[in-house]
Amino acid sequence: MTDRGPLYAVSPLDGRYARYTEPLTAYASEAALMRARVEVEVEYLIALSELDATPLTLSDRTRGDLRGLYDGFDAEDASSIKRLETDGHAGYAATNHDVKAVEYFLRLHLPDEAEQGPWVHFGLTSEDVNNLAHRLLVGPAIEEVLVPEIRSVRDALAADAREHRAVPMLARTHGQPATPTTYGKELAVYAARLGRALGRLEAATGELSGKLAGASGTYAAHRTAYPDVDWRAFSRSFVASLGLEHTPLSTQVNPCDDLAALFDALRGVNNVLRDLDLDVWLYVSDRYLGQDAAAGETGSSTMPHKVNPIDFENSEGNLSKANADLTFLADYVTTSRLQRDLSDSTVKRNVGSALGHCLIAYEKTRAGLEKVTPNEAVMREDLEANPEVIGEAVQTILRREGDTDAYERIKELTRGRRATLEDFRALFEDLDVDEDVRAELADLTPAGYTGLADDLVDELDEGPG
Repeated sequence: MTDRGPLYAVSPLDGRYARYTEPLTAYASEAALMRARVEVEVEYLIALSELDATPLTLSDRTRGDLRGLYDGFDAEDASSIKRLETDGHAGYAATNHDVKAVEYFLRLHLPDEAEQGPWVHFGLTSEDVNNLAHRLLVGPAIEEVLVPEIRSVRDALAADAREHRAVPMLARTHGQPATPTTYGKELAVYAARLGRALGRLEAATGELSGKLAGASGTYAAHRTAYPDVDWRAFSRSFVASLGLEHTPLSTQVNPCDDLAALFDALRGVNNVLRDLDLDVWLYVSDRYLGQDAAAGETGSSTMPHKVNPIDFENSEGNLSKANADLTFLADYVTTSRLQRDLSDSTVKRNVGSALGHCLIAYEKTRAGLEKVTPNEAVMREDLEANPEVIGEAVQTILRREGDTDAYERIKELTRGRRATLEDFRALFEDLDVDEDVRAELADLTPAGYTGLADDLVDELDEGPG
C-alpha cells in the first residue's frame, strides 16, 4: 500500500497532531532506534579494538567511517536494515530479528568483513544493545524536546504572575468564596510547582543507567573468550562513555528502575499542568479570564458566539492519556519473568507515544496561556458581591483586641447567609472597641484583603521553583 499521508495514520500522533510531534521523530521512531543501535554496536566494536587481549585493530580512518554510519544515518540506511530483517538483503537471508539485522548492516560496511565481522556484537545479547539504545534516545528526547517546552510554560506562568501580581481575585476553597488572593500569586504557585517538578525530571534524566553483561548478566561469554580481561571494568567504562550510569547487577535485562523513576517524574510535571488546566478552565468559565478570538475560527458548530478554552481541554486530555501510558510503562518495564521475557520489547516501543502526548499537551497549555487575560472588572464585581470573606479579617482583629467570642460573633453574622458590608458596619458600631480599631475594621474590603499575595510572587526569584 502506498503512503497516503497523515490523514490515514492509525495514531493521531502521526496523523492529526503530526506537526506537533515531529520534533520527537529523531528520538522515538523506529529509524531512530535503528540509528541508536548502530551507535552502540559501532562504539562497542571500537572499544573491543582498544583491548590488548583482542587481535582486532581499527585504523583511525575506519573508526571515523564507522562512526559516520550513525552520524549520517538516513532513510536509505533504515530501509536496508528493515530489508535485512524482513526480506533478506545483500546476500543475507531475512533475520526476522531487528538487532541481528543491525549487526549484518554493520558487517556490510566493514572494510574487511572476514577479518572484522566476527567482532561485531561479540559476546553480546540483544538486550545489551537495546537497553543502551533506548536510553540514548529517551534521555535526549526529554532534555532536548520536552524540557524546553516545559520551561517555556514555566516562564510564561512566571511572567504572567509578575505582570498580574496585584490583581485581586476571590479565592474558592471547597468551591466556596474564601479569603481573597491575587491572580498573579495563583499563577506563581503553579510556576513554582512546575519548576520543582522540572528539577526532579532533570535529575531523573541524569540518572539513566545502562547494562552490558551478556545473556544472563554474568559476562559468561566474555569471560570464556578472554578470562584475563576485567570485563566489569570494561563494561563500566563503556557504559559511562555513552553518558550513562552503569548497572552492575542485572539479569539479561536492565531492571529499568531508572526508566520507572523518569516516567514517574514526568507524571509529576504532567500532574501540575493538568491541575493548572482545570483551574484556568474554571476561571474562563467564571469569566475571570477573557480569551482572544482568532479571526475566522469556529468555537461551536451551532453557537456562533462561543470562544471555547479548547487549548486547555486538549492539554488536559493529552496529559491524562500520557499519564495513563507513563503509569503503565513504569509498572511494566520493571518486571520480567525469571532472567528474561520479551513482553517488554513491544511495550518499550510505545515510550515515544507517551512522550508525544506530553509534547502536544505542553504546546497546547502554552498556546492557551498566550490567549487568556484577566478580566479585572469581573473579578472585582465578584469580590464586591461576597463581602462575607472579610469575616476572617474581622474576627482576627477582634481576637487581637481580646474578644474571646470573636469567631462565634462573625459566624452568627455570616455562616449560611449573604452578609453585606452594611451588616458588618452595623456590627462594628455595636462593638466595645477603640475608635481606631473601629476605623480599621471599617476600612476592610474584599479587594484589599489579599495579605502578602503581591509580595509572594517574588518567591519565584528567591526559591527553588
